[in-house]
Order: sequence, then structure tokens, then C-alpha cells
Amino acid sequence: MTEAFDAEEIEAARVLFAHPCTFMMGAVKMDGLPPADLPEVAFAGRSNVGKSSLINALVGQKYLARASNEPGRTREINFFLLDGKMRLVDLPGYGFARVSRTSKDKFQNLGRQYLRGRPNLKRVYLLIDARHGLKEPDTEALDALDTAAVSYQIVLTKADKIKPAEVEAVVEKTQGQIAKRPAAFPRVLATSSEKGFNIPVLRAEIKATCGI
Repeated sequence: MTEAFDAEEIEAARVLFAHPCTFMMGAVKMDGLPPADLPEVAFAGRSNVGKSSLINALVGQKYLARASNEPGRTREINFFLLDGKMRLVDLPGYGFARVSRTSKDKFQNLGRQYLRGRPNLKRVYLLIDARHGLKEPDTEALDALDTAAVSYQIVLTKADKIKPAEVEAVVEKTQGQIAKRPAAFPRVLATSSEKGFNIPVLRAEIKATCGI
């Protein structure tokens, strides 16, 4: 998948993400969001898909985004400021088992409100476990993103946990599943936060998307 970017673009993205990235704030209501004055990209996915690990891998920090031992614990929209130029946004996870329906709706609705009402949101990266591919809860998320008319790209996580041929197969299958979805970016990217696989490419994707 590296053919989308040349070596110079990959290096420029590496330099950007090597700059300071800091936790800015967590928001529990729409009126608590920071001003829409910088480009943002958001990360969404099931609560055990590896969002925190991916964000940490992108910025080269182990503990910037913190994963909880209890799936679905994150109820906030968390904002991280990169080099004063853009924000990485960690959306509440979905697909938990231990949250009451009322509570789940409350913070999932916050994520939906963010998607619909954030003019500076450039793209959502929807994380899918490469070992499992798209499941029903993921399809619901795709529907919500299509309805909100927000550009999104599928990022497969934990690609190091399966064989290369299986990675290629799940990428091809996933691309077929999103082919007719109106808001889906056509390129599916398989990654591994642990091994660094395709993390440089994802950095370049984000940099290009934000126009930085």
C-alpha cells in the first residue's frame, strides 16, 4: 500500500509526527469542544480494537493515549494536539457488553453529534481488527458515517497477528464490502502498532488529509 506516497512524503510525515503531541482535553458535551480552528482526524472503533495503541504508535509515545482494562470505559471525546497544527481525536468506543443501554446511548450519541457537527473534521479512521474483519457493530458505524456524510477510511489493526496472505485477503474483502458506500475512502490500510507495520503510511495519509 506504500505506492500512494513517495519516500519524501513518508519522511515529511515522520518529521511532523515526531513533533510534540500532548493531551489537550476530554469533552463530555458538544459545548465543551475546543474551537474548530485546526484540522482534526478522528479514530473510532470497537473498545478492544487498539485505538490507544495506534495513536501512541503514530506519535511515538507509549502512554499518550491510555487504554483501559475495562472495555468501553472511555466515555469522552479525547483531543490530542500535534505540533500546534492539528488534532488527533479519540472517539468513544462502541460494541461494549457492560454498559447499560441508556449510558451507552448517551456517549455514543456524543460521538454521532461530533461527526455531524464538526466542520473542521477531515476524516474518520475506523479501526477494524484484522483477525475478524467487519462485524455487525462495525456495519452500524459505517451506516452512521455514511449518513453523516463524513469521509472515513478503514484501518485494519493487529495485522501482525495473522499471516501475510490472510492480511491481503481481509484487505481485499473489506475493500469489496465498502466499495459502494458513499463516504468511504477506497483504500483500506492494514497496520500493526506493535510492529510498526504501515504506521509511516498512515502518518502520510493523515498529513495529506489535513493539508499540512
